[in-house]
Amino acid sequence: MPQLFLNEKSWTTACDPARAERAMADFVDAVRAIAKEDPAETSLVSETELKSLEIAEGYPVGKWIGSSPKNHARWQRLLGLQNRSPVRSVYPTPDADGHLEYRHEGEKVLGLGAAHFMDGIAVSLPVAHEWQKPTVGLERSELVELDDGSLEFAHETVDVRHVSSEPHVDEYRSWIRESSLARAATGRQIWERKADLYPHLQFLPRTEAQLTDLDPRWVVPVRRCLERLDAAAAVWDPAATPEPEWQSKVTPEGETRKRVCRFEDLDGKWETFHLHARFTPGAGRIHFRLIGEEGKIRIAHIGGKIRPDL
Repeated sequence: MPQLFLNEKSWTTACDPARAERAMADFVDAVRAIAKEDPAETSLVSETELKSLEIAEGYPVGKWIGSSPKNHARWQRLLGLQNRSPVRSVYPTPDADGHLEYRHEGEKVLGLGAAHFMDGIAVSLPVAHEWQKPTVGLERSELVELDDGSLEFAHETVDVRHVSSEPHVDEYRSWIRESSLARAATGRQIWERKADLYPHLQFLPRTEAQLTDLDPRWVVPVRRCLERLDAAAAVWDPAATPEPEWQSKVTPEGETRKRVCRFEDLDGKWETFHLHARFTPGAGRIHFRLIGEEGKIRIAHIGGKIRPDL
């Protein structure tokens, strides 16, 4: 189900009505082109209702709709999509975004950030030059819990999928089709589809219950974390490097905590799975060990930070 997140920063831009008209035509055509790939499931998410927006300064959507029959027809095409607002209404839980913030060139952005957080596509009015490209770079700040229990902000630069005209849609057609067929919406679906979704990962039997009972707010973060681990393992050459080139933060447990990371492996032997990747909100951890002879990663724990009594 591709969720399209409206980039509020691309609206209410200073431009003449003719430029605003062209931008809206491109915008509607692009959104409808995406929807054609999965017409039943595509939704357009905005911070405020579409009809309350201003396309350009002093040029509200209502005025644009009434200015010509063509614009009225375009508006009807937009209404064919489910419009949800505000952005937080599609988050797994109301507080799911409380741990992170996204900025673009120093300004906080809701729609662009939500598109990255929810693994969707950001859509913009192609007025300013910065919104006329298929990816947009963002600064992401995330509050994470460290292994010693302290909190700190982790900062990184991320790219978000972005569409503002039909040519951009071509960049993502394959992704939309594949995600519509294979995307897991629950932890249980992650478990059931794991062989297809993550061919370079192996899972201990104990992770079935962890995924089945996975907190709904963790489904998207866990899915993304597993995708990055799988992508790293896919290009790993164990003969050349002892570890893959990680696509997310992966660290080992300290010596004093390695004892809580021992689990019964597939062959019945107890092994230490102290390498771990983090996910949020909260102190989410995926513990694993490397299976060099197979070029795979074996997952032993998906859930909260492992406590000594577990």
